[in-house]
Amino acid sequence: MAERLDAARVEEAAEDDEEERPALRLSRRGILVLGGLGAAVLGLLGWVVFFSSALDVQTVAIQGLQDDQQTVDQVRAAIGPVQHGPLARVDLDAVQHRVQAVPRVAKAEVWRGWPHTLRVKVIERQPVAAVKGTDGKFTQMDVTGVSFATEPTPPPGVPVVQLQLSRPAQDAISVIPQSALVQGAVTVAAGLPTEVAKQAPSLLVRSYDDIELRLAGGATVRWGSPEQTDRKARVLLALLKQKAANYDVSAPDAPAISG
Repeated sequence: MAERLDAARVEEAAEDDEEERPALRLSRRGILVLGGLGAAVLGLLGWVVFFSSALDVQTVAIQGLQDDQQTVDQVRAAIGPVQHGPLARVDLDAVQHRVQAVPRVAKAEVWRGWPHTLRVKVIERQPVAAVKGTDGKFTQMDVTGVSFATEPTPPPGVPVVQLQLSRPAQDAISVIPQSALVQGAVTVAAGLPTEVAKQAPSLLVRSYDDIELRLAGGATVRWGSPEQTDRKARVLLALLKQKAANYDVSAPDAPAISG
């Protein structure tokens, strides 16, 4: 019993000693010294990251371009001088907007690849039609109707649009401008079945309601207007199972073939 009491007294004495022991406190001068050291370290890190050349951009890595040196050069030119400064100071949003201003670029993502790489991922515009101009050159247009390149020849496997406006269409140009006629043809080109589009057919535009396809094998397809393009594409696929010289899907609920 006495041993238990002694043990209890020892524990109580130890607790009393802990309560009486003064807490370790820094003096005001110590706090100021530690605060100054912390600020100096942060300042040094900030200088290294944002102002020194230790973390400069050394590489601009461009992803997504399909072996197109011209577009690569345009992207680098659009990025401008920021590719030579500290990586931390690069305005990523500004770079993104600059890159997306390149004609062939549909979308861009930009991020930092520490310690020295500025990374740019690009999604290129894909042509769904090439519009033949009066100068004989071909303007490539994407599915949204944006024109982004003009070349002496059309891209392989891309439908070619030619305007051969009828007299009524020319007279109505103030009501249905040429841009609307081209956009209608691009809508048709973008909606063509893959089996047809890859043959790079010609789309002759005589008016908004009179678009005609000329297939690679010589057959013609009377398409009509750009309306119901998806429906007309499905009907055309079914009609092409029958060999003919002329197909008519202008009224997709009453298609016809001849020749």
